[in-house]
Order: sequence, then C-alpha cells, then structure tokens
Amino acid sequence: MNRLNFPLFKIPIKNRENKKFIFDFIRKKWLLLTPEEWVRQNTISYLIKLKNYPKSHIKVEGSITINNIKKRYDIIAYNKNYEIDILIECKSPTSKISRKVFDQIALYNLTVSSKYLMITNGIKHYFCQMDYEKKIYLFIDELPNYNSKV
Repeated sequence: MNRLNFPLFKIPIKNRENKKFIFDFIRKKWLLLTPEEWVRQNTISYLIKLKNYPKSHIKVEGSITINNIKKRYDIIAYNKNYEIDILIECKSPTSKISRKVFDQIALYNLTVSSKYLMITNGIKHYFCQMDYEKKIYLFIDELPNYNSKV
C-alpha cells in the first residue's frame, strides 16, 4: 500500500487466496485491504496511538439516516461522556478532497452534531472545530488529545 502522511503504525496485514487483508482493531476482524480501508485503519491507529482514544470510544462504519435515506459514516470517536466528539470521513489516497467531500461530512454532521470533523485521504488531513452557538466552524491544525478534554 501507499505510504501515507501518518507515522508508521504496526497494523497486521495477511495474504489469503491471493488477496491482502488488514486487521481492524475496533471490529476485531480481517477486512479486504482496499486503498480506503488502508486510510481508515491508519486513521484509527492515529486516534488510538497519538490522540489516546480508547478503542471502546471509537465506532467504525456505522449508519445514520438523513431524509429517510441510510448513509454510512467512516469513523466516530466519543468523548469521556460517550458523546460524539469527532466525525471522520476517509477517502482513498488517490481521491481528491473536494467541496463535495466537505458537503458530505457537513450533511452527516447535521445528524450527529460532532464537536470536531476530520477529512483525510491519508495524504492530506483537514480538521475543523464546530461552534454551534456562533454557527461557524474553524479549521484547526490538529485534533485535541482525548486526555486533554473534560
């Protein structure tokens, strides 16, 4: 897989029937290794190893309903009170992060009201902090550490 703009994490990969599989630490199962899954698993490792999120506070590929249509988000991380803290959209490394991707996560966030948003293709990462009182969002340099929050 392509080198991403994350530290080198040790994520188990195995070959089976001429296909590569990657281990998902959250769902505790082997998944087909696609470019987007590579980004998703590195993002999960980033949350656990660099931002200190407990595995129990991360949910992967859950569903939400928007206008009676089921959609799937990539990752949600919860704070210490099990409130949604971060909504994350992952794309493959060759995917351009366009306005359409920002519109997608904004639409999903209308349902979940996350405090932070992250969009990544593994190469480029965007982080936003929401301010619902002022109805604005701010781009930030990185996500806060789990342990630094109340």
